[in-house]
Amino acid sequence: MSVLSDWARRHAVGPHAMFELYELMGFTPEVPEVCKGKDESYVQSFLRLLGPPLGYNLARNNRGALPNEKGVPIRFGLWNDTAALDKVCKSGDLIGYQSGWFRDYETAEPVKVAVFSMVECKRAAWRGFNPDDPREAAQQRCISMVLTAGGIASFSTGELPEGVRFPALTSEPPRL
Repeated sequence: MSVLSDWARRHAVGPHAMFELYELMGFTPEVPEVCKGKDESYVQSFLRLLGPPLGYNLARNNRGALPNEKGVPIRFGLWNDTAALDKVCKSGDLIGYQSGWFRDYETAEPVKVAVFSMVECKRAAWRGFNPDDPREAAQQRCISMVLTAGGIASFSTGELPEGVRFPALTSEPPRL
């Protein structure tokens, strides 16, 4: 969380006002209407800026393989250990977490948690998941794996995936 987004939550400044402030401060490109007409890299940048006021902290997940000085391929990125794994499971463009406060059910003490989050960004003109596309099928497998384990994940053309509804998403622990 940034100091600015923490301050915004403490003073109930909504996400739309924060986007306008970020834009005025030069942190964002033009704020699009759901990224209409924009490419994947724009959508990715937009989502990274959209996240903090909503408790998300998302980072780029660069994936691929490059040869080292001896010509041996070195793989990088999440769930990209081997070429075979890469064909069946492709992690998203953005990886991170959504954080917020819960009460421990036994002690009622406030506990801050972070829920794993993953977003596969798509250009605004993307027509939706195509199960016949091997790349998208591998991306969907990874999204399903994260969702099944209790994380947050989705394809996106400009909106963050539905996250956890924290009872008190603030920078301060809830008070009894």
